[in-house]
Amino acid sequence: MKFQERITQIAEELLSAENPGKVATYIPELGKVDPNKFGVHLTTLGDTHYYYGHSCEKFSIQSVAKVFGLALAYRELGESIWTRVGVEPSGASFSSIVQLETNEGIPRNPLINAGAIVICDILISIFENPKQALLDFIHSASGNPAITYNSVIVASEKETSYTNSALVNLMKSFGNIHNAIDEVMDVYIHLCAIEMTCKELSRAFIFLAAHGKNPCTQEQIITASQSKRILAIMQLCGFYDEAGEFAFRVGLPGKSGVGGGIIAILPNQYSIALWSPKLNKKGNSYIGMQFLERFTTETDTSIF
Repeated sequence: MKFQERITQIAEELLSAENPGKVATYIPELGKVDPNKFGVHLTTLGDTHYYYGHSCEKFSIQSVAKVFGLALAYRELGESIWTRVGVEPSGASFSSIVQLETNEGIPRNPLINAGAIVICDILISIFENPKQALLDFIHSASGNPAITYNSVIVASEKETSYTNSALVNLMKSFGNIHNAIDEVMDVYIHLCAIEMTCKELSRAFIFLAAHGKNPCTQEQIITASQSKRILAIMQLCGFYDEAGEFAFRVGLPGKSGVGGGIIAILPNQYSIALWSPKLNKKGNSYIGMQFLERFTTETDTSIF
């Protein structure tokens, strides 16, 4: 499979075309990122790497990190996790308050903001130091102990977390938040402020392509059953109200973040991470979506 040739050609063609996307500015620090950055990195199960552009430059992975939080909570709590959060596509904005109220404080899935906030509440109940537990989990999955939070992004998000504060308060009123609101928000904001490169991100997610096992260390990160279910949720819910479009055009389980990052998984083969900060109207990387559609089509590597 000529992955490197395809990656280079597709990237160069897309980067030479017009990009009408816009960088997220509701988190002030994200608005300062160079909008022309682009990186992609693919890691295979055999630890072969293919890459292009700014693939070794760190960026704020934002909501991509929700998958790490989910995997850790699911590993620790098991199937009882689904009494607190659902597994259905939201079909709505990632921060919808109306939908959450309609569902009486139970988020549709763990990859929208409300769902990830519930996951953070669960982690607080399980771990004495949930923020360190999250990092430990990522270090184990990635093999890189240097990955950490960006304190500048943390401070920037704390200044503008009005909608997320509304979500957590609403869920608290329905009894679906068990810990102090300030503590839950602190963990959630730190989760979204994890900083990684495309190379690190691709490597950290390869366990989901290997039935929950780190293929380099042979450590079982989560069970094969849990890996299957997380991939299903990523397929159905990883791109909010553009999840159907991503499944239709790309055909891989994936997750996006408003920092411009996208991760996508082809089970038994590879994990691919992209970064391009300009977002489309749904809040997903404009070039990232186009790149993955072309890549899976031209390499014939979707799950369908």
